[in-house]
Order: sequence, then C-alpha cells, then structure tokens
Amino acid sequence: MIQRVLEPESMETTDDVEEYDAMDHSEVNGRFVDDFLSVHGAARGGEILDVGTGTARIPIALALADFQARIMALDLSEAMLEAAALNVAKAGLSRRVRCYQGDAKSLADQFGERAFEGVISNTIMHHIPDPEPVLATMARLVAPRGTLFVRDLARPGSRSEIDRLVMTYAGRETPEARALFAASLGAALTLEEIQSLVKRIGLPASDVVMTSDRHWTWVWRNRP
Repeated sequence: MIQRVLEPESMETTDDVEEYDAMDHSEVNGRFVDDFLSVHGAARGGEILDVGTGTARIPIALALADFQARIMALDLSEAMLEAAALNVAKAGLSRRVRCYQGDAKSLADQFGERAFEGVISNTIMHHIPDPEPVLATMARLVAPRGTLFVRDLARPGSRSEIDRLVMTYAGRETPEARALFAASLGAALTLEEIQSLVKRIGLPASDVVMTSDRHWTWVWRNRP
C-alpha cells in the first residue's frame, strides 16, 4: 500500500482554478447529484450545504435537477468562489445557489447544529490532513430527516494502479490535469481508513462503501 501524500488544501491562483474548471467533470457530477437525490429525495424547504464546492458545478447540477433545492456553496479559496459565482450567474441560479467563503475545518464555528437539510461533499476529504473532526461536524450539521452524502477518491494500493486510473479517466486531459488527478489519488483515503474514521465518530462504518473503481461514498440519514 502506498503512503498518503497530501495535496494543498485549496487552489489560490487563477491559472490553477481555470485548469481545474476546464476539466470535464460533468459525468461524475451528474452521477453524484443523481445518487444524492435517490437517497434524500426532493428538497423540502431547507438549505443544502456543499462543503468544498470548488467552482460550484455540483450545486448548479443539483439546482437544475431539483427546482426546489437551495444550496450554500462553501469553499476556502477566494479564487474558486469567484469562478463559482460566475458559473452560478451564467446558469441563472443566483437566487438558489449562494457562494460562501469558509473553512471545512471550522464548520462548527460558522454554523449551528442541525442547520442544514442536507450536507454534501465531493472530493474534498483528500485535501484535509485530519478529516475526522470535519466529518464529525458535518454529521452534526444535518437536520432531523436530513442526509449526509460524502464522496471522495479512494487511494489505490500501487503506483501502477494510479497510472491506470489516470489514463482511463484523464487520458485525454492536459498533462497538468493528469498530474492533478494522480496527486489527488495519492492524497485520498482508502476505504478502510474512511470506515475507521466514521466508526470513531460513533456512526456505522458499514455506511461507507466503494461506489466505483475510484470512489468511496458515505451516506448517513439523521433519523429522529
């Protein structure tokens, strides 16, 4: 098993953000939204928090798929949020998707418990050195009958497997984009690591499962 090598926590330069936003994540984002809605159902009037929103592609896709959904798109990077706000405005969704600068590591200082109908996050955990307190706080933010839906890359067991995944899913991207994807795979948690973290915060480890050859997904419903 290769060791986890952390990536920077956020992208701060315009060039990095443009490189990231130019990558074609539409299929992965669409599947994320479909999978979340299949568990949670249509929005019920509360707000959904997207932790580590990047350029807000998932909030936009969610708002287009569910005309009742209202989403807070949170990210640490000012440069990411500037691009996110432009994307949201171009999609005509500024009234239902609001961009908010905040740190995933200090969510408890920013929001009250049970503040959101849903809390979602896609491929942010591999940026966080110690994900356990972040995961615990995200669970505490979910209102009764709400849903926590977290998905991220799973770290492969070998460098050759990283190379295979990069060529399979980013082979047509730029060299910079391929390098970014490889670094993200190397920074990710394994399925066993994320299951252990979920168990330590007092929730069922069995709720975390592999949902593709490169992703794990954690789904938890806050049942009263």
